[in-house]
Amino acid sequence: MADSEISQVREQTEAQSAEEGHLPTEVTFEEGFSAKTVVGALFVGFIMLPGALYLGLIAGTSLGSAAEWVTIVLFAEIMRRSFLPMKRQEIYILFYIAASLTGLDTSKGLSGGQFAGLIWNQYFVQSPNAAMVSRQIPHWVVPPAGSPALLHRTFFDHAWLIPIALMLLVDLLGRVNSLCAGYFLFRVTSDIERLPFPMAPIAASGATALAEAASKEESWRWRVFSVGTVIGLVFSVFYIAIPVFTGVAFGKAWTLLPIPFLDLTRNTESLLPGAVSGLSCDLGGVLVGFVIPYPIVVGTFWGCMLTRVGMAPVLYHFGLFGNSDNSGWTPGMNGIYTKQITDIKFWMAIGIGLQLAVAAIGIWMVIRTLSSMRNTVRNRGMRRPLPAGRGDLPLWIPVLIWFTITVTFLCICDYLLHVDSTPTENHAIFPVWLLVFYGLVWSPVQSYISARMIGITGSGVSFPYMQQVSIMKSGYPYVDIWYMPTSLNDYGGMAQKFREIELTGTKFKSVVKAEVLAWPVLAIGSFIFWAFFWHTTQIPSAQTPFAATMWPIAATFQALFNTINRKVGALAWVKEAINYPRIGIGFAAGLALYAGFAFFHLPELMFYGFIGGTGTTPPYVIPTMFGAWLGKRYFETRFGVTSWRMYAPVLMAGFACGTGLVAMAAIGLALIAKSVNYLPF
Repeated sequence: MADSEISQVREQTEAQSAEEGHLPTEVTFEEGFSAKTVVGALFVGFIMLPGALYLGLIAGTSLGSAAEWVTIVLFAEIMRRSFLPMKRQEIYILFYIAASLTGLDTSKGLSGGQFAGLIWNQYFVQSPNAAMVSRQIPHWVVPPAGSPALLHRTFFDHAWLIPIALMLLVDLLGRVNSLCAGYFLFRVTSDIERLPFPMAPIAASGATALAEAASKEESWRWRVFSVGTVIGLVFSVFYIAIPVFTGVAFGKAWTLLPIPFLDLTRNTESLLPGAVSGLSCDLGGVLVGFVIPYPIVVGTFWGCMLTRVGMAPVLYHFGLFGNSDNSGWTPGMNGIYTKQITDIKFWMAIGIGLQLAVAAIGIWMVIRTLSSMRNTVRNRGMRRPLPAGRGDLPLWIPVLIWFTITVTFLCICDYLLHVDSTPTENHAIFPVWLLVFYGLVWSPVQSYISARMIGITGSGVSFPYMQQVSIMKSGYPYVDIWYMPTSLNDYGGMAQKFREIELTGTKFKSVVKAEVLAWPVLAIGSFIFWAFFWHTTQIPSAQTPFAATMWPIAATFQALFNTINRKVGALAWVKEAINYPRIGIGFAAGLALYAGFAFFHLPELMFYGFIGGTGTTPPYVIPTMFGAWLGKRYFETRFGVTSWRMYAPVLMAGFACGTGLVAMAAIGLALIAKSVNYLPF
């Protein structure tokens, strides 16, 4: 049943990305990297990047999808008017480059490339919230508090040389590692397991729609894309443009729609103590519900509601969320604090157990799939011929590169530990085997689990606070370990990128060329614009409402976690987060749920959604569930099941494009205003 169900979703996603009149198996792979994509990369790096930076600080949202669609719409239109229409493969490589240039740290609203991390470090080392650890942060991370480099808010100071050089080296090696590991995971989850990757058709369908429009062969794709664009234009005026304009004009951003969500936790705490109540006002969440398979959304919704809402009063009644005496949950906390405290007190250990169960199930399924290949006539897995012209490599090559870089990270960490040592403090006592475990054992396991969940449900999983807990248990007492490049990474998301590349018929070597171009563009653009923003105004400030709200909270928690490995003064309430009996309960519950879903013949996709839902919160789940219900009960009836499933990813791609057009216009005007205000005349 499970294999049949996953195969059906796989066929659906391939059909969503197929060109009109062609079977999914007839894809022809072509080169997507050209002079057009080089110009597009420069446009993204020096025009889009500052917008991404500013939007993250204001609204805590990424300009990633906006930058992607604004760039390709603009270039597709220019090329069409120049009688040089862009191929679908060229459009997707532009999409890929734009996505790689505009990542976001969602907890801090930090975007804008590598130097975003240094901006956070300079804030953290000077923050009153970090007073307990700031003096112990190594100088290869950030100049010390009181340094002229920080007082004058400039990167043009010798104190930044080592932090910048180390950051760029680690980032470059990390990108290569991500590419190699992502390719290997793609081969396992897509070629062997044949997982559907339900979110992959969004990018593929959008690229196809724009390619059709550019070649004057417009079809339903362009019409649906245009509808989504108009919706995004209207919505983003209220959600993005107004906060940007008012922040510049009045020094404080006005938000008509609450950011990050409408928080009703304090209003419901008497009825639902310990539960996060609220509603996200981001319309994008509704459109996501259109795209993700319905059983996954239903499972996510009920997983969230039953655990995070239904069980919350019971858990609070039995004291599992703690109280004011032990730094637990207390009435009056907002939704963000409620989520953090309840996670640490109870849900983190349960979540680790559930995800270990998912890992065990996934490993068992891979073994079963590989074993059954010997006795099946189905043409799948490693016996399935690789698509001609896709540009595949022998798997030992990416594995060897990944292994070499991971060992390099281990050597860098070991060197930094010895550099930090003094006659009175021996930092080299850190157990090296833990670094080896991070890079060579846990990262591959976590990446596979995440890639498999993305391949089935569209979203990955994480093991929260794994690094913090393992360092705490190691007994190492110094702060520098929190800033080491420890190779504890999740490469699962790159597997979906390769699936998107495949669906658009783009040769894999095009992506390698795009990465070679994107990295220096990102580094240079990030340096220029972060240096400008930081020098012109303090970050955060009243003009950046998301950062002003979230950074002090994030600094407090980072400082607290930086102290949990101390022998004296460590926080007992953090140590109790890793409760081995609860991890065991979570593991057993995960296996029992899997067996229960199978016994009652419920969709396996619903099980994975349920597990993912236990780690989310109602404000974000409710809009997605509403979108899934609306799509199934109304749009499928009106347009037909097959047609609606083809329309949905294109509609969402258009919505992202419309949002980006307004966001870039608003942020462009804001940048001009900030530049003019800083002039002395």
